[in-house]
Order: sequence, then C-alpha cells, then structure tokens
Amino acid sequence: MTIGIIIAVVLALLAVWVVNTRRSLAAMDENIDNTMNQIGVQLSSCFDALITLLGLTKGYAANESQTLIETVKSRRSVIAADSTPEDVLKQEGVISEVLVRISVVAGEFPELKANENYRKCMNAVDRYEKMVCTSRLIYNDSVTKLNRSLRMFPASLIAGILGFHQRDYLETVESKADMPASLF
Repeated sequence: MTIGIIIAVVLALLAVWVVNTRRSLAAMDENIDNTMNQIGVQLSSCFDALITLLGLTKGYAANESQTLIETVKSRRSVIAADSTPEDVLKQEGVISEVLVRISVVAGEFPELKANENYRKCMNAVDRYEKMVCTSRLIYNDSVTKLNRSLRMFPASLIAGILGFHQRDYLETVESKADMPASLF
C-alpha cells in the first residue's frame, strides 16, 4: 500500500514537473515568435517609408526611382513568427541596397536632400532600423534563454518529446557593420 502511494506521489511530481517545463519552454518559444513578429512589423514600416522616399525621388530621377520601387515591391516579403533569421537578413539586405541607391540619387540632387519631406522619410527609415536593431537584441536574448534551457538537464530529457528545438540567432549584417553612421 505505501509503495503504491509513493509511486503515485512520484508520478504526480513527475507530471507536475513535465507540465511546468512545458509551460516554461512554451513561454520562451512564444517570446521568440513575438519578437520575430515585431521585427516583421518594423521592417514593413521601414519598407513603407522607403517607398514614400522613393516616391519623392521620382521628380529627380524618375527612371531610377521606378526601378527601385519595382525592386522593393518584388523582393519585399512579410516577416512573421515562422520566418527564419535568413528571411530577416534578406529583407535587411534589400533595405540596405535601396538606401545606398537612394544615397547616390540624393548625392546628384542636393535640392532633394534639402527637401523637408525627404528628411522626414529618412528619419523614419532610421528610426525603424534602430527599432529593428533593438528587436534583434531582444530576439537573440530570447533565443539564448530557450537554447540554454533546452540544453540543460533535466529539461533536455523531454524537450524533444515536447516538440521544442533550438532556434537560430539573427546574425549581424556585414554590409551594415561597414556602413558609415549616416549616409545622408
């Protein structure tokens, strides 16, 4: 009889531990998904500001502006919770490429750089890029917490069974690291 009670208590404690581990891992996984969604919203807003900015350049370099708008629209994709770090890097690459090309156009037309709307759009793009940078830090921190938990005993024993796996980090964009602080 006492053996049966001991086994029941051990099984109950084991069940409580599994449930708590599952809840903890699920919360960490959800934080990662939430941060990826935030990055997606910020990148989308950045793309919107870029398209507005490209609209302003039409009066100065119509052909170049139209080509860039088409490039942005064709290469833009939505970043969501199930997106990978590679998806984010691709989108950031598109933004960087367009910013460099806008910089070339603005260099040829000083009156464009002096335009108040142009400056506002550039400030908006800069703000969204800073927000993405902050969200990247939060994302990588969340990934670190989850990955560490998945590797630690005893959670490592059941993490795979519960459907959790290590997540990839968002790496630094090399071209952004080499960029000057301000292109404009």
